[in-house]
Amino acid sequence: MSLPGRLPYAFARRHGLLLAGPDDAGDGVTVWLHPQAHAPALAELRRVAGCALQLQPLPAELFDQQLARVYADSVDGGDDSVLALEAGSGLEALLDDLPAAADLLAAADDAPVIRLINGLIAEGARQGASDIHVEPFESMLRVRLRVDGVLRTAASLPPRLAPLLVSRIKVMARLDIAEKRVPQDGRISLRMGNQALDVRVSTLPARDGERVVLRLLAKQAGTLELAQLGLSPTVAARLQGALAQPNGIVLVTGPTGSGKTTTLYAALAALNDGQRNILTVEDPVEYAIDGIGQTPVNAKVGMSFAAGLRAILRQDPDVVMVGEIRDVETAQIAVQASLTGHLVLSTVHTNDAIGAITRLRDMGSESFLLASTLRLVLAQRLVRRLCPQCRQPCALDDPLAARLFAGQPVPPQFHAAGCAACEHTGHSGRMALYEAVAIDEPLRRLIVAEADEDQLAAQAFAEGGTLLDAGRAAVAAGLTCASEVLRVARAQAGR
Repeated sequence: MSLPGRLPYAFARRHGLLLAGPDDAGDGVTVWLHPQAHAPALAELRRVAGCALQLQPLPAELFDQQLARVYADSVDGGDDSVLALEAGSGLEALLDDLPAAADLLAAADDAPVIRLINGLIAEGARQGASDIHVEPFESMLRVRLRVDGVLRTAASLPPRLAPLLVSRIKVMARLDIAEKRVPQDGRISLRMGNQALDVRVSTLPARDGERVVLRLLAKQAGTLELAQLGLSPTVAARLQGALAQPNGIVLVTGPTGSGKTTTLYAALAALNDGQRNILTVEDPVEYAIDGIGQTPVNAKVGMSFAAGLRAILRQDPDVVMVGEIRDVETAQIAVQASLTGHLVLSTVHTNDAIGAITRLRDMGSESFLLASTLRLVLAQRLVRRLCPQCRQPCALDDPLAARLFAGQPVPPQFHAAGCAACEHTGHSGRMALYEAVAIDEPLRRLIVAEADEDQLAAQAFAEGGTLLDAGRAAVAAGLTCASEVLRVARAQAGR
């Protein structure tokens, strides 16, 4: 018998045939039939199988249910390209096997496009990419992967593939394929082996077609613990002390892609002991955590951060997490929630920890209320780690190192060389740099007095602990290089 474990999804769906497994006698195969199954396809299946087929007709509704069940673990019910790539074949081999543009456009089905999309997602997951960019231009269709915070080109395809690729992605994300004039957002859930993967899809109209960005979210990433974040002992003690408070506000600041959500989820996991009612309002819910009530923002129906926060405060919460404080109303409700006995966790987009205090003031929060409610402000950045297999010592007179250490003794350090293990980038993975400002009594007095950022920073970092200090320690330990630290914390270089 030469039948595979299951038929290709496109064949099974089109012809109404589904392999159910060995028949009762054990020497044949049971085949479920749709009421409109194609007889020629059944004859071809019998020829290929070379064994007896036990036919079992099913009602159309039941057949569709079984079809969905059997192919639920493949990408969009496509083929097994993702699993095949995981076994060792790569994106380059897939691109070499891709038919010419004319043949692909004339194909009777979209299997080559499905394989290409599966291959791109698999390659992105294999390289640890956070985003896949599909960018149509007049002369080409460029696909780039953001790996360790830096974009790199993965493929350059014929431009005529762009509408096929984009349309198929929109079908998988359940978006309107006929609407190409406005941006759309959707989501794809899939699985690679034992790894569950959520793909957030965003489309944007452009001059040469629709640009698509796929955000890859591995569900395992939402289960990190605080001990896995790489916090220094001082930062870890301050964060754990703030989380132990019964009320107040804990803020995490930093630009997009700096790992703020990961830090907040790790904090929620630490608080999720079954004795607290923990509720969140997020845009969107990136990772599902058992035991925590998570509410997505939906602007179309008026479900904003402020509306969601106001609603969940009526749900008897102990801990509240707001995805972002981005407007005056949300800031005011967050402050009031902390005053009424809730622990509030949230993020603010500022360059450093002290800037979050100024930002909340600009949103209309009273200084005396901030002084009494803020418990901790944590700022963070992600820097690329040097590949441990190919890093090389660099000269002590490196001007970037001199700028980073600013008059301090420059320790021995390393720079990126590049090898096969790190895809010749010289870097492998990322690490976080943190600065934590615990709001103590001297800082409270300065906040009430509406001191400026320089005064607040002088008090908060009198004994060090800035992002640049964390970067200097990482460079001295040989974990990263001076150029990486200055790339993400350049605004503070003069502090």
